[in-house]
Amino acid sequence: MDLTIGVDVGGTKIAAGAVDGAGRIVEKVRVSTPATTAEAVEKAIVEAVARLVARHAVTAVGLAVPGFVDEKRAVLRFTANLPMVDRPLRDIIGARVGLPVVVENDANAAAWGEHRFGGGRQNPEMVLVTVGTGLGGGIVLGGRLLRGAFGVAAEFGHLRLVPGGLPCGCGNHGCWEQYCSGSSLLRQAQALCRQDPVAGARLLELAGQEPSSLTGTMVTEAALAGDPASVGLLAEIGRWLGQGAAALAAVLDPAVVVVGGGVSEAGELLLAPAREAYGTALSGGTHRPHLHVTRAVLGNDAGLIGAADLAREP
Repeated sequence: MDLTIGVDVGGTKIAAGAVDGAGRIVEKVRVSTPATTAEAVEKAIVEAVARLVARHAVTAVGLAVPGFVDEKRAVLRFTANLPMVDRPLRDIIGARVGLPVVVENDANAAAWGEHRFGGGRQNPEMVLVTVGTGLGGGIVLGGRLLRGAFGVAAEFGHLRLVPGGLPCGCGNHGCWEQYCSGSSLLRQAQALCRQDPVAGARLLELAGQEPSSLTGTMVTEAALAGDPASVGLLAEIGRWLGQGAAALAAVLDPAVVVVGGGVSEAGELLLAPAREAYGTALSGGTHRPHLHVTRAVLGNDAGLIGAADLAREP
């Protein structure tokens, strides 16, 4: 069996899996991320890989990491959530595990996983948009991952959709993720509960009458159970998703937008408003084919599977 290892490096945990050529995870292990020093994180990555190497014959390793990766897929330039700057992970991890290593941004790796084995399976023109705490994604055009000149393409969350809009942690105002993300959903849900406790009654009940205790999962749970206010909150996120998708279509003209991330658990409560808003916002929409908006399939394993598959490339 031809196996490679994919490693998804997160802020709190590292998931590693031995993956076959069909994208199936044969075995997966998890270790905690010791976010103290770069050396400690690297040691944990090596530990996870070593546990799989001890039980499987593997040929290469792919690392999916949060942050900017250089154009050679070798160096993690910067990440906001780990103590790692300008770390040559390809060489460091490769030397310690004795295998070829490829390094890729985690959203790019997830996009590749969904392209190869998930919601955009084998579609050569595909965009993944991940609606989680923030908003990110990846681009596949012509059957290849679009990385840009410096390896940092597809930072969708920081497209500026609203000039002079809400402040963003990146330093700008009006970025897409301020209107379309789990953080945005939660901010609006908490505001609703404070300003209109009657409309937010179900959410307040789930949160123990304390708006600050709300979670995005609670909003989705209430919406799926039919709570009108929660349905409306998700629809608003969906409309922003659709508007952003129309902007991407104007530039990239993909055939499909695959939507992943935690907020996508709401399914059609998010996607139906997104499709409608996309159709309204699309330039020349009555005279061109419309892309397909669908939900991601691989869930939290997308980055791991995508990284393992990228490690197969020469």
